[in-house]
Amino acid sequence: MLTILIVDDNKAIRKMLVELLNPLKVNVLEAANGIEAQKKIQEKIPDLIITDVVMPQMNGYQLCRWIKNNPSTKHIPVVVSSTKGEGFDIKWAEKQGADAYLVKPFQGIELLNTIKRLL
Repeated sequence: MLTILIVDDNKAIRKMLVELLNPLKVNVLEAANGIEAQKKIQEKIPDLIITDVVMPQMNGYQLCRWIKNNPSTKHIPVVVSSTKGEGFDIKWAEKQGADAYLVKPFQGIELLNTIKRLL
């Protein structure tokens, strides 16, 4: 069974994403920030990570860079999901190694299609 890690400091957003992922029949892990995500990743390497950008302790860009610079996790697709939708934000995420960028609010089908494409 595939495992997807959702990283967002907003509990309501995490709940919404879990509900969107239910039809895929995947195991979903949750973290409220990048530090918590690092711990979850070290416990069980997920097949895909969806991360917000603006979070306390460690933001999504920093988390993405950590994932992509780590030999044991650099293969994991990272989807950045943020309200920050300027071209600069998207380019910066790509520079950190993000595999996809979704601007909130996005359509559920857009997320599902992105996940299917990356997996």
